Amino acid sequence: MNWIYLVIAGLFEVGFTSCLGKAKQSVGTEMYLWYGGFGLSLIVSMLLLMKATQELPLGTAYAVWTGIGAVGTVLVGIIIFKEPADFWRVFFIFTLIASIIGLKVVSSH
Repeated sequence: MNWIYLVIAGLFEVGFTSCLGKAKQSVGTEMYLWYGGFGLSLIVSMLLLMKATQELPLGTAYAVWTGIGAVGTVLVGIIIFKEPADFWRVFFIFTLIASIIGLKVVSSH
């Protein structure tokens, strides 16, 4: 169950970074709504990360959380914000995904 909490926390990390990107592109009330989404996503992500680290090793949990956030944020950047998707960028995304899977496989929990 703690791995599920951790994955969801990582997805909320993608949410709060994406909200920052959208807030940067917005003005007025819409900007404040995106910042509200940022704050809410940040709180949920941190609470779930805290819950997951009660049972999972801290180093592994943090690495997986940031890895999910990094991969997800890059993918959102490519898909939503139209950032470049060149060979090396995609290559390193896949190596990061392989590292996250490797940490899960070697974890004792």
